[in-house]
Amino acid sequence: MVKKKVLVTGGTGFLGKTLTRYLNGLDYEVFSIGSRYWDLRNQNLCDTLLSQVEPDVIVHAAGSVGGIGANQENPGKFMYENMIMGANMIEASRSHKIDKFVLLGTVCAYPKHTPVPFCESELWNGYPEETNAPYGIAKKALMKLVEVYHEQYEMNGACLIPVNMYGPCDHFNLTNSHVIPALILKFYNAMKKREQKVTLWGTGTVSREFLYASDCCEAIELAIQKDVGPEPINVGTGKEITIANLAAEIADQMGFSGEIVYDSSRPDGQPRRCLDIERAKDRLGFEAKTDLQTGLKQTIEWFLGEQK
Repeated sequence: MVKKKVLVTGGTGFLGKTLTRYLNGLDYEVFSIGSRYWDLRNQNLCDTLLSQVEPDVIVHAAGSVGGIGANQENPGKFMYENMIMGANMIEASRSHKIDKFVLLGTVCAYPKHTPVPFCESELWNGYPEETNAPYGIAKKALMKLVEVYHEQYEMNGACLIPVNMYGPCDHFNLTNSHVIPALILKFYNAMKKREQKVTLWGTGTVSREFLYASDCCEAIELAIQKDVGPEPINVGTGKEITIANLAAEIADQMGFSGEIVYDSSRPDGQPRRCLDIERAKDRLGFEAKTDLQTGLKQTIEWFLGEQK
């Protein structure tokens, strides 16, 4: 049996690396690329890439991303680069007649005050949270592009909307890390310096939902295999936690016994994030397996092992 050939863009990023390992463990031939050699902002390079690799499936995981601070500093860069890279790859997929295009969207595309749990039908009912709106709008536009390419050209596409991901091999950098790796690094640095206080952004009252990266990879593989249509599909656990409770759990697992304080002059971001995951159950047959406490334990153990 001939293995299905999968091209993973963003292959040097956190999810791209995790997905490449995951698919390599299954019956796929995987080509993983990063921006160092393949600038997806260049349409000609996108065409050259597909001519050379000749994939059956493309999983577009490439993106310019970061936390609240990085989004505030780079709104134009994040919006332009995410839009142009995604649009170029979608058009190249159409022109090269790729069997399947799987787009990874973002929960940041949802309106700021979306009713909880977020249902896919609410995507267009308002403006995203201001601190990451340019990034969210770019990804939302790409999801619509996949949909209209399906309508006009019969391109076979799938759009997944994963919540905040975490896990081993994540990027631990206070400038552009997401919530969990940033918290782990803050507590680690405080303990290393014997500090008794850690200051976190915002109020701690907002909530987020988190998905272990290998669980997300399972959902992506199901989207590769199944005919799910181009409509967006939420991918998450359906469970939310406040930042204060998350920080307390991480501090406890890491053995930090000092004080956690919040700088309310810093932005919180979206008030709540928690997904309706019924469409993922129905169309993908997907339910996340890793609970947050277990996922944090594995992530922290990996991080601490990397510091030795």
